[in-house]
Amino acid sequence: MDERKRILLVDDEPQILRVLRHIVGAHGFAARTAEDGEAALEVFAEWRPDLVLTDLQMPNMDGLELCRKIRKLSDVPIIILSVRNDEPTVVEALDIGADDYVTKPFGTNELLARLRSLLRRAPEKPETQIAIGDFAIDAAGHQATLKNQQLRLTPKEFDLLSCLLRNPERALTHNFLLKQVWGDYYIEQTEALRVLIAALRKKIESDPSNPRYLQTEPWVGYRFRPTG
Repeated sequence: MDERKRILLVDDEPQILRVLRHIVGAHGFAARTAEDGEAALEVFAEWRPDLVLTDLQMPNMDGLELCRKIRKLSDVPIIILSVRNDEPTVVEALDIGADDYVTKPFGTNELLARLRSLLRRAPEKPETQIAIGDFAIDAAGHQATLKNQQLRLTPKEFDLLSCLLRNPERALTHNFLLKQVWGDYYIEQTEALRVLIAALRKKIESDPSNPRYLQTEPWVGYRFRPTG
């Protein structure tokens, strides 16, 4: 039996599919390909991949609709491929369930790092204690530490840090974070999120103007790296 991790590659450009298949195959992954969302769903149902890497702009069924349909079936990690002028579509894809994005043209090392990071991600559990990288939280005791030093956080700062620890190395949109920390009625309150991010950075970053842990993802949101 093939024990390699399975990657489903979806793009309507055959040349890009060949490049992607070569990259993932050369680095120990099993791969199958599809040229649009409809074909991808057929492969997904038959093969049950461990991760889906999909373009956004495709005929018949685009990457957005593919993300929606996969999310109704599975929480498998999804990475989207985009070009810079797809910014609003990338944000929408992340909001409906994609986990990360890679821009075209992409670097092999960056792509592989994104794949490995998501494949290492443990399924979300309702744990009261989480320890990852330099951080640990005890949800029941409402305590958080950085390098074993206790952090003095407000309730919202604690909620934000808890959300970040449960989603390390992911591109998290403003809407996602607002919903997680404040709820569905606050998705337009981006200024409140900006203020909260700045406050948390002051408590976890040695230089808040050059953050190592809580990094800004331009036009998308933020990415949390648990090890500085």
